[in-house]
Amino acid sequence: MFSESLKRSLWMMAILVVVVLAAWEIYLRNTGVEKSFDDGGPLFASQRAKVYLPKEESTVFIGSSRIKFDLDIDTWEEITGDKAVQLACVGSTPRPVLDDLANDPDFKGKLIIDVTEGLFFSMAPPNFRRPNEGIKYYQEITPAQRASFYLNIPLENTFVFLDKDGFALNALLDKMQVSSRPGVYMLPIFARDFGRTKLNRQDFMGRPFLEDSAQQKQQQDIWGAFSRMGSRFPPVSGPPLDSMLRAVKTSIEKIKARGGEIMFVRTPSSGPYLAGEQKGFPREKYWDRLLVETKCEGIHFLDYPQISNYNCPEFSHLSPADAIDFTKKFIEILKEKGWEFSGAKNL
Repeated sequence: MFSESLKRSLWMMAILVVVVLAAWEIYLRNTGVEKSFDDGGPLFASQRAKVYLPKEESTVFIGSSRIKFDLDIDTWEEITGDKAVQLACVGSTPRPVLDDLANDPDFKGKLIIDVTEGLFFSMAPPNFRRPNEGIKYYQEITPAQRASFYLNIPLENTFVFLDKDGFALNALLDKMQVSSRPGVYMLPIFARDFGRTKLNRQDFMGRPFLEDSAQQKQQQDIWGAFSRMGSRFPPVSGPPLDSMLRAVKTSIEKIKARGGEIMFVRTPSSGPYLAGEQKGFPREKYWDRLLVETKCEGIHFLDYPQISNYNCPEFSHLSPADAIDFTKKFIEILKEKGWEFSGAKNL
């Protein structure tokens, strides 16, 4: 039995913890932070399990962060009647997910592949980490992990402070501005409200980010820093690019052979970031060749006036309002190209 003094100490400790957490939650909400789900293996696995929905009822999306921001899933599902299965990974090449789907004999659906050239054509190991971790988690998930994920949903949907990537102790330590030193490069700190994640894995810019030019400038500077880093590593070309395209073609052919449909999309970017991408990855050498080698159709935003003039707040992703507009127009372009949606509505 606990002594009375120990019981009082335990109660006081419990009350203190509750008060501290409540204060932390109130502070975050008062500064405009919006709730966000942890975009790790469990959330990826929950979507990966949905790729087996009938082809006429779903579309799978893979790519990098742009399609996560630019595709408004509620709008897509309302207009098309299709379930949107979001498997894109931020800061990553989609090629591991493409390989995973190609080697899954039960996947026979519609697939849209978002191409951010600097990531899609990347050979850098860090750009494979997130998709590989997500695939591994899905393949090895246990019943206990699956149950834990669903039990956590109401909590993450209620409390802002449970955002592990944003406000866990390690995340807060990672956000401390520590200078790089020889041999150790410290990644820039992303703007706090730049990316929030929904349960369906759609990302969106938080309201404070959209209202704060300083946060937008911070994110623009980060993309500039990444571009300067990338300049030290020339874009893949020659035999390595040939080999990469052959591997992509092989994966595409496997999916098509099972009756799958595939469309590439180059989602919008703007300003100096777009100019840098055009210089580093000329269309004729990368985008155009990708379509020729894979014998797939593609939608490049610059080819369609209705989606070619967005101004991205930080040069690389659409705001929530523009994502809704882009999604509506993207659906219409897909229809023009012959894509069919069983529950499609006219705009």
